[in-house]
Amino acid sequence: MLDYDFTKSHILITSNIVAEFEKLRDNLKPNRVVGFIVEDEFKIEHAKAAVAEAYISESGTKYIILGANNFNTVSQNSLLKALEEPPRNIEFIILSNSTSNLLPTVRSRLPIFKDKQEHRVYDIEFSLAKINYGDIFEFLKKVAKLKKSEAKDLVEALYYRATVVDKLILSRSQLDNFDKAFRLLELNARAQSVFALLLMSFSGERNAS
Repeated sequence: MLDYDFTKSHILITSNIVAEFEKLRDNLKPNRVVGFIVEDEFKIEHAKAAVAEAYISESGTKYIILGANNFNTVSQNSLLKALEEPPRNIEFIILSNSTSNLLPTVRSRLPIFKDKQEHRVYDIEFSLAKINYGDIFEFLKKVAKLKKSEAKDLVEALYYRATVVDKLILSRSQLDNFDKAFRLLELNARAQSVFALLLMSFSGERNAS
């Protein structure tokens, strides 16, 4: 059972975009649901098609669901007006695997929710407040063969560990590194290099303080 109002426009962060779309389509019956679900990058042509669909009048509520592993900047900017002032009876739902895929201007227009899936890969066993070079070395050995999706899940798990479990107030550079980690993984960077950058920022800033 979903614990938020999925019948209103929102952003949902999920690791399985296709499965979440199918779940929403079933839950939103008998309303009309139009999906623009893209395997890789959500481009300007997808955004234009979604906006055009939004302006086709409906007597009842119509849901337009946009989903992709990556949303480019141009496509997001072209959605802003429709997201802020949607046509009558139109609700937008955006499915993304990370908030960092979405521009702040998009995130500010819709409430953001996360699905309940657990990060099946790892419980983070060390404290990011006390991490040392030995912890980092052992961790990097374990992530050498991660798939892209698993690596992204692990970045989310590290962020949760830092902010919720360890209750750290992240510096601007640390926050930027989390965003950078998602971008680098999307560009198929080596997981070990990405996590080295991310974890060294915690060890480095502590040693500098």
